Amino acid sequence: MRKQFVLGLVVAISAAIVPAVSMEASSAAAKKPAPVNYATCASLAACGGMDALVKAAQKEGTINLVTLPRGWANYGEAMDLFHKAFGIKIVDDNPDGSSAYEINAIETAPQSKKPDWVDVGITYAQNNENLFAAYKVVNFKDIPTKFSNPDGRWTSDYAGEIALIYPLGLPKTPTSLAGLTDPAFKGMVAIGGDPTSAQESLMSVFAANMASGGAPDDVSKGIAWFSNMKKIGNFVTVPATPANFASGAYKIGLTWNYNCPDAIATSAKAGVKIQCAIPSDAQLVGTPYIAAIPANAPHPAAARLWNEFMYSQNNKGFLTATLPSTSGKTGSAIFNSIMGGQNIWVSGGAVPTMAVALAAKGMLNDPPASVLPAKGTPVTPTVSQQNAAKALLATEWPKVLSN
Repeated sequence: MRKQFVLGLVVAISAAIVPAVSMEASSAAAKKPAPVNYATCASLAACGGMDALVKAAQKEGTINLVTLPRGWANYGEAMDLFHKAFGIKIVDDNPDGSSAYEINAIETAPQSKKPDWVDVGITYAQNNENLFAAYKVVNFKDIPTKFSNPDGRWTSDYAGEIALIYPLGLPKTPTSLAGLTDPAFKGMVAIGGDPTSAQESLMSVFAANMASGGAPDDVSKGIAWFSNMKKIGNFVTVPATPANFASGAYKIGLTWNYNCPDAIATSAKAGVKIQCAIPSDAQLVGTPYIAAIPANAPHPAAARLWNEFMYSQNNKGFLTATLPSTSGKTGSAIFNSIMGGQNIWVSGGAVPTMAVALAAKGMLNDPPASVLPAKGTPVTPTVSQQNAAKALLATEWPKVLSN
């Protein structure tokens, strides 16, 4: 049944050339192969194969990631496993940042600190395609074409559904967005950040718009909902981050459903019981997030190895806690022994872009029980609708904040 949920959510988002040689040339000493340019190689084969790619990535020694919260779609496990398996240091800049921050980092950060890989909303990928390198992972054919660049400059990675997340014991139990206007929720409601720069927050506006009877072509009603929430004091403008929740700055957040498993587990350790619910008046599934390798990545081999890892499909491999020593093993042996990134996303509650292909191969793992299945028929805003919403929010969201 859990696999059926994953597949249902997917439906909702809809030969070497050998030159002729003379006898004289064939008897000559073999020439060394040309060195690989890892900044431009566009496939694993072009990068020299997995063993060569792992060696090059280990020589670089570091990978710069950006805006990847550890509890988001199980990225913490992915980063820990990658580091343990290959011995490559991971730098995760600004985990609670936005898609806009990631694009800005590509363009303005010092070369040594530029990101090697980004995970952004689809409009940020399509509108900045020139910033990314063409690279097709081994399993590229299993990535749906609808939300991916044909040259591999950017590729869909996973998706989720907007949910309410809150602690037990509130004066009332939140079940809908319309109900959040109740005075009982004064000073409690927050979203992930600025919807003009953060994809999750943009989708939260679409969810509020849906709950208010609006259509995806025009998010005016969603903006009006937030404006009213700010006016009556229920909406607080602090980002809905774990740190702000722990400080008491907000109680109820709009978030992706795949953030629920980690939040529930982490809060339980602190003695706080957290619960999630899909709003009864807003079933909204986002377009997939997008992965891309910046063309100016400072660690291009590590970037390509990480990309292959996150799109790998192994459903029975080792995780960080169980991975034995990799000393003396080849790069390909290590890579083939660890859990694939697609199923790491599944274990975090996200729906990976290869879900349909994985299911057909019998390689799709079950999501956590705490990830709530969609109710009814979820809506997914199109890319053009998202761009229109961002344009409107650019002028209207500051008015919401000043209300």
